[in-house]
Amino acid sequence: MTAASETKEYDDIPGTFVFDADRSREGYHLNMFCMSLMKDENRKAFKANEAGYLNRFALTPEQREAILKRQYNRMLELGGNIYFTAKLGATDGHSFQHMAAVMTGSTQEDYAKMMLGGGRSVEGNRSKSGLDAPKKASARKAAPRKVAAKPAAKSKSPAPKRSKKAGSKRG
Repeated sequence: MTAASETKEYDDIPGTFVFDADRSREGYHLNMFCMSLMKDENRKAFKANEAGYLNRFALTPEQREAILKRQYNRMLELGGNIYFTAKLGATDGHSFQHMAAVMTGSTQEDYAKMMLGGGRSVEGNRSKSGLDAPKKASARKAAPRKVAAKPAAKSKSPAPKRSKKAGSKRG
């Protein structure tokens, strides 16, 4: 993040880079590079000379290095949007699932099994600082809840059913 950015509560989530307004501004040129790869002639020019093609964009040295080394997590940290950076993966012939596996440090097969099994456990993945650590059971004991007594319901007998036949008379 830029030095001018304040720390946000969600910055404490491990392995997560929320694409907010600050990251959007920081990653503008990185994302424009990625979006340029939607055109076939740009993909060909990039693959022919990656470093030279990147000169078209006002990238930071860190962004440039992350692109050339295909460090997807670093690209996200430097303002990349996951859907834009996926264009780079596709240019390299990789599926989104392959990229996600690389980003989580696993094989594509293991990543698929994890996701089909319900995803990554939240345990250990909620906070870098540990501020979300569960409280001890004794500290979590809640005071008994007071429940307001409900007023007794009035007993009402059902109204008699009336016939809706035309001309019906009751006597």
